[in-house]
Amino acid sequence: MALRKSLLNSNAEAMIWVVLGTALFSLIFASGKFGGDSMSVLQIQFLRYISGFVTLLCVVACNGERLRAYRSARPFSHAMRAAFGVSGGFALIYSSAAMPIVDATALGLLYVVFIIPLAVLVLKETVTKQHMIGITLSFAGAGFIMISRGAFTQFEPAYLVPAGIAVLGAALLAIEGLMIRVLSHADRPLTVLLYVNFFGILFLAVPALMTWKAASLSAMAPFLLLGPIAVAAQYCVVRGYRLASLAIVGPVDYAWLVFAAIIGFLFFNEIPTAGVLAGAVIIAIGGVVLAIIKPEPEAARAED
Repeated sequence: MALRKSLLNSNAEAMIWVVLGTALFSLIFASGKFGGDSMSVLQIQFLRYISGFVTLLCVVACNGERLRAYRSARPFSHAMRAAFGVSGGFALIYSSAAMPIVDATALGLLYVVFIIPLAVLVLKETVTKQHMIGITLSFAGAGFIMISRGAFTQFEPAYLVPAGIAVLGAALLAIEGLMIRVLSHADRPLTVLLYVNFFGILFLAVPALMTWKAASLSAMAPFLLLGPIAVAAQYCVVRGYRLASLAIVGPVDYAWLVFAAIIGFLFFNEIPTAGVLAGAVIIAIGGVVLAIIKPEPEAARAED
């Protein structure tokens, strides 16, 4: 009976974990807007990785274990995962600065379109008709939100290069998602988090210093708090990716648009349009369709 319950609920549990992670990451994605012109985006992200790594070291100390206990046999894979994530983020940051941000965001969401074929080709995952219904609904909901925000209404030939870079960024993040799925089964969640934050510091150090803006410790303190939030978000995502296939958890990233709208409403007086509300409902329906798919037995065993 317990095994049957686990089989029926592992997809739903996975989606809950990833939705929680997406909600927390939405705060991090909005950090640049909260920071205004006081600090660069790269500077904020660098501070986030530093405080995240310090948070993880505290967790290791509280566990009464030495850092060597979290050594991975696949450090190169962790470095590559971090490289794909950082470079994909760079690409989307660049495109957002060089073209309308709503258009860059829409192109960045091609991440989900890329990750499903990768899951089928590389991980040999099976995508059923029910998967396709849920994925299509999630994609349609995201489309409603982006159209309601005016995506591509002012697209110009000058945007072709940044648009191409945005698509590249989406592809890089899809590869990172694939590697998260693989590494989440190979190592403990805390090991995965330690490596990604360590390599994130290394990869962002020089770009952050090149764009560094002088700021007091009190001004940087709120962004240092992003580290623990990011660690919690990363943990949720890793847990979710352990429990279900990419065809299930990949489309959950569209929920970011919903959380972004909520943040805009609560903090920036951005009133959501009817299209945003309709899109949010459609994304939620797509998520329910994916959550009730009966998982494969090996997906449930990954929870152990």
